Amino acid sequence: MTKKIVVIGSGFGGIAAALRARKKGYEVTLIEKHGDLGGRARVFKKNNFIYDGGPTVITAPYLIYELFELFGKNHKDYINIKPLKIWYRFVFEDNSYFDYSDNEAEMQKQIQKINEIDFIGYKKLLSFTKKIFEKGFTELSDVPFDKPIFMLKQLPALLKLKSYKSLFSLVSSFIKNEKLRRVFSMHPLLVGGNPFTTTSIYGLILYLEKKWGIHYSMGGTGKIIESLEKLMNEVGIKIIKKNEVVKILNEGINIKGVKLKNNQEIKTQHIICNADPPFVYEKLFEKKVSNLFFNLKKSRMDYSMGLFVLYFGTKKKYKNIQHHTIKFGKKYKEHLEDIFENKKLNEDISYYLHRPSATDTSMCPDNHDCFYVLVPVPNNSSFIDWKNEGEKMKNLVVEKMEKDLMPGLKENIVEDFYLTPDYFEKELNTKYGSGFSIQPKFSQSAYFRYHNQSEIYKNLYFVGAGTHPGAGVPGVLSSAKILDKIL
Repeated sequence: MTKKIVVIGSGFGGIAAALRARKKGYEVTLIEKHGDLGGRARVFKKNNFIYDGGPTVITAPYLIYELFELFGKNHKDYINIKPLKIWYRFVFEDNSYFDYSDNEAEMQKQIQKINEIDFIGYKKLLSFTKKIFEKGFTELSDVPFDKPIFMLKQLPALLKLKSYKSLFSLVSSFIKNEKLRRVFSMHPLLVGGNPFTTTSIYGLILYLEKKWGIHYSMGGTGKIIESLEKLMNEVGIKIIKKNEVVKILNEGINIKGVKLKNNQEIKTQHIICNADPPFVYEKLFEKKVSNLFFNLKKSRMDYSMGLFVLYFGTKKKYKNIQHHTIKFGKKYKEHLEDIFENKKLNEDISYYLHRPSATDTSMCPDNHDCFYVLVPVPNNSSFIDWKNEGEKMKNLVVEKMEKDLMPGLKENIVEDFYLTPDYFEKELNTKYGSGFSIQPKFSQSAYFRYHNQSEIYKNLYFVGAGTHPGAGVPGVLSSAKILDKIL
């Protein structure tokens, strides 16, 4: 008999897992609560402006191409992913800036302009992060970490790579200038971590970018989701939209099926969850199985920051704004402490500004620009009332951008809306409205994350940001490769 498998959620991890399970011969049903696929990578369309809901930085695109190649398809028939020349423009509090790219001559010129001797440190840092990449990504990113003995075997190598250090601490051992330390340590923020507490293993992102570059999908990241949906339809995956799994049916540790919001029941013995693991364990089981060790592990978890995201379109083209811009506030460590530790809002914000229309004019009407600006904020364990604070944060962000980068912004905005951690909690079912599930600290990495194969229930599996190897598009796509091996 053909084995059935149900996939809950349609983010990159869920879609990739559905395709890989289908390739293995499973009869696959994918269930998505919204009317569109993508999860965090949903698309919002407003008055001819197209906004990618979530991930906009595409690295390691081969992980996307592989999904088409599984079925003998050419990805070029579906998507057009282009490399960017300037990856990020970093703008500092004194309005000086640094253009980050794979042009090493330009990198040398800019680094030496800021601090002559730091180019030597930069080269040494790159060399060290290559070693981290070879161990952490090439060797371990698509390998299950479900047995303590396997984790123990990795510890000597991980300690040799200084995984006990924070990434900021590691970068600081090579780079002396404070501005450059920020530039080369910011990567954990892309996956929900604080550079001052995230394990230096995440320095592999720095080398990963150097190896494959940073890309943009023409038509937006949503175009990738749309093309993968087309592929799923072509290979016979059943997709159910606008319906939500409200219960996982089980007898003890054995999975029996799922119950949907419309009371339909689907019988299956295998479930892949692209939903946030704590939500699944806490909310979806009618007959919970208790496990003391697992409950202790779950209770000690620290969650990523929340996100305030303002989407807006302008009637003026801001040609001086790069595709990706990161603007640092005056304080860095103190601001991150307010977000992660003190759980309070701070007016001295840093932000990430995405301008897809710098590369792709199809994302907005003629002679207009479209943007989203993402601001790290405390997650909902802070009890911040976003009904009151949302509009204040929007006004603060617009004022900062107008002052820092975009003159006359207020009068040129013709379309806007924003999302707060409430959206992530209520619409995406993440604990505390966290943007990236659990933080990528050493004590929450690899074996210490939620496992890809449930520690409690038989034939229950996880892909996505909350499980191994972690958040970010390469991470969640790799989690589906891990599941491929487990299945």
